[in-house]
Amino acid sequence: MGGYQGLVLRVDLTNQKVTTERLNMEWAADYLGGKGLGMKYLYEEVGPGAGALAPENKLIFMTGPFTGTIVPCSGKLSIVTKSPASGTILDCSIGGSAAVEIKRAGYDAVIIEGKSDHPVYLLIEDDRVELREAKDYWGLGCHDTEEKFKQTYGDDYSVLSTGPAGENLVTFACITSDMYRQAGRGGVGAVMGSKMLKAVVVKGTGGVGAADIQKLMEVAHNAFKNDLLTDTNLWAYTDGTPMIVELSQTTGILPTNNFQQGNFDKFAGIKSESVTAARLAKKGCTSCGLGCGNFIKAGDVVVEGPEYETLSVAGSNCGIGDLGAIAKFNNYCDAYGLDSISTGGVIAFAMEMTEKGIHDFGIRFGDVEKYLELPGLIATRRGLGAELANGVKKLAETYGGREFAMQVKGLEFPGYDPRGSWGMGLAYATAPRGACHMSAWPVAEEAYGERDPFTIEGKAELVKDLQHYNAAKFSLILCDFWALSFDLMAEMLAALLGREITAGDLELAGERIFNLARLFNIREGMGAKDDVLPERIYSHPLPGGATMGKTLPEGEFKKMLAEYYSLRGWDENGRPTPEKLARLGLA
Repeated sequence: MGGYQGLVLRVDLTNQKVTTERLNMEWAADYLGGKGLGMKYLYEEVGPGAGALAPENKLIFMTGPFTGTIVPCSGKLSIVTKSPASGTILDCSIGGSAAVEIKRAGYDAVIIEGKSDHPVYLLIEDDRVELREAKDYWGLGCHDTEEKFKQTYGDDYSVLSTGPAGENLVTFACITSDMYRQAGRGGVGAVMGSKMLKAVVVKGTGGVGAADIQKLMEVAHNAFKNDLLTDTNLWAYTDGTPMIVELSQTTGILPTNNFQQGNFDKFAGIKSESVTAARLAKKGCTSCGLGCGNFIKAGDVVVEGPEYETLSVAGSNCGIGDLGAIAKFNNYCDAYGLDSISTGGVIAFAMEMTEKGIHDFGIRFGDVEKYLELPGLIATRRGLGAELANGVKKLAETYGGREFAMQVKGLEFPGYDPRGSWGMGLAYATAPRGACHMSAWPVAEEAYGERDPFTIEGKAELVKDLQHYNAAKFSLILCDFWALSFDLMAEMLAALLGREITAGDLELAGERIFNLARLFNIREGMGAKDDVLPERIYSHPLPGGATMGKTLPEGEFKKMLAEYYSLRGWDENGRPTPEKLARLGLA
């Protein structure tokens, strides 16, 4: 079938039943795989108003057509569900080896539905699939869970697990694999925990076909040599994402003290030079050609990371400039199964609330001791953690501080201040899952590139085009750090499938996928009223550095948003028009 195995594994936890069915190949043609195909299954199978933590929500593990093939940087797994943090459609990707093992076991997707009445785990060994008792694993951290399963089954098995945060339904709980790889944003781990599913343990021994294996080998080899291993991408190996700390500091968009500033006076302690000095080894996902992961030893902690988002949102944003403390925080989040971005954002909000005297959470900026206590309290919902576990949006609704609650649609900001990258503000506001840097990353062309970051000129079109590109790329499941073209993606896919694929086909698929996500959110009652930013971004100028005095004025933001809707073929309420839906086959 050229890349696809043609089989879906369906797991009914309510009735403890496992079945298989044919993959819907018509949907695969239109939505590719990964993000897009997972969203299509979720849209069709989870009805309006379904509770994110209710049995009727589904958890979809979706591979891509390139998964398990010779194509480099194709080893991630897409996980799609309805978000308990935002109520939106949610997709995450997770690195490591799980996707390849699922594909080699013979499945394009694993769909988890219903809810078990006791803790279970799913064992997949090719066509042998069983639900097994997990009471001895329930309550364990993600690291301990994986180690215990590998002791039982072997190091060649891949483990996807949720930790105490997921078991306790923390709205920003992760799913973890290969110890340090996370599907982090929006609460996928809480959905897994709500179903009483502790882990998926998988090993596959089969192969993955291609329509023209010789052609695919030729195209993939040329892509690896001439496109992947170039200066455009090799920063991922030499430095990894910590290099972005310097870029953000220099351009005045490094979130500091809950986005009160864009510069951090202790940034030298967390920049890439400091991370590289502590590095022990490099690591990549299965099929990776870049190896972006950094294993470091900082103080008494050995951890893969921290990545830029943790260094910024859980570092400078909390007033923490000690790499050892951030590494320890990172390790705690990984072990408990917490998204370090949202965890950092929640703690930073609590720090500012305390310092402003609005509500005393007992923690202030730079308080390392309290900062390191909170991941454990949040994951287990003990003491102060019981409230923080609900996220910034609900905290602001309860205690105030909405104007500096740095979230969109209930998802906390990642590490880029939109006052110094106006297109990034539009990307946050319009991303399907809430404040998100993965739907589009215009900051690369604005603050870090040649475009003027302080204008709305051309930004609506830029964000729209990047959203289509990423929707297609993450549906094929190709690594975010490989800056390849639509043309190259199409050439590789054509060799895999044995039929003509053009760059235009993929761009149209990306547009279709993005609009389908919008339809899901509209069905849940969302629209233009939710495509907004916190008041701080509109009206509170940054106090120093390259962005001194800058805001993203609300009037300018609204003009940019209106232009974006128009370019998309959406009405003034952000709803796709009938003509747009007809053109995309979504009528």
